Parts: sequence; structure tokens; C-alpha cells
Amino acid sequence: MDNGTKQEFIRRITQSNRSQLLLVTFDICLTYVEEAEQCYGQEDWEGYRDALRNADQCVARLQDTLNFQYDISAQLYPLYSFCRGSLMSALYQRRTEGIGHAKGVLTQLQAAFEQAAQQDTSEPLMQNTQQIYAGMTYGKKQLNEDYREPDSRGFFA
Repeated sequence: MDNGTKQEFIRRITQSNRSQLLLVTFDICLTYVEEAEQCYGQEDWEGYRDALRNADQCVARLQDTLNFQYDISAQLYPLYSFCRGSLMSALYQRRTEGIGHAKGVLTQLQAAFEQAAQQDTSEPLMQNTQQIYAGMTYGKKQLNEDYREPDSRGFFA
């Protein structure tokens, strides 16, 4: 994953509420899955391994954050386990079939969570972060974003 993509994910994370943070995690995971597919096509086995391991860590994070007080968690846990197994199968067998299976499940789950996130109007989780203003200035061929530092970042004593 290149630095520009990482910066975009960081920006999204700082501005996200709980539902949006879940969607960012799905996006990061699917980015790693696509990176693994590209590395496979280029026969970059080290990049392939790293991308699949990072995607597996994202799915593990999704699995770890399940709240089993809700019935849906009992249904999501095996789906996440299936995805992790498929990714690891793809890693050790060097075949893309497992990637395709995991990508299909993750894409469908992401679409379902996107619909649920539209109903979440809560505030962003992180406070004292940079404020982002888009559209105040324009470049020749792009929309520039302006970052404003808060008066004080970090913890208040």
C-alpha cells in the first residue's frame, strides 16, 4: 500500500464514528486483497505474502471487535473465520481461488454494513484531530484539502 493510500485511510479514520470506522477497516482489508492479486500476477511472492497477512490481520480485527451480546455476531464470526481460512489457504497454496472466496464474502458484508452506517449519526470517535476543509482552494486539476490543527492535540488534564 502506498503512502498516499495510507494517508487517505488515516484521514478517514480520524473523522469516523463507529460505523464508519468499520467500513474503513473493510476498505483497508479489500485494498490488501487487491494488492495480493496484483502481486500474484507479477509473481512477487514476498509482496503477495505480506498483503495476504495484512488482509488476514484486518479480518482478525473485525472478528475481535464482535459484540456477542447481539445475535448477529454469532452469524458473523463463522463468516470471518471462513475468510481468514480462505486467505491463509491462498497464501500457503499460492492460488487465488481462496482470495476470490474471501473477497466475495467481504464485499457483501461491506455493502450490508454501508446500509447500516447510513443510519448512524453519532459524532466521530476521535476528538482534537485535524479539521479538514475541502473545496476552499483548487489546484490546476484537483481539489485541494486544507488541514487545520486544533488548539491542543492529545489529552486534556
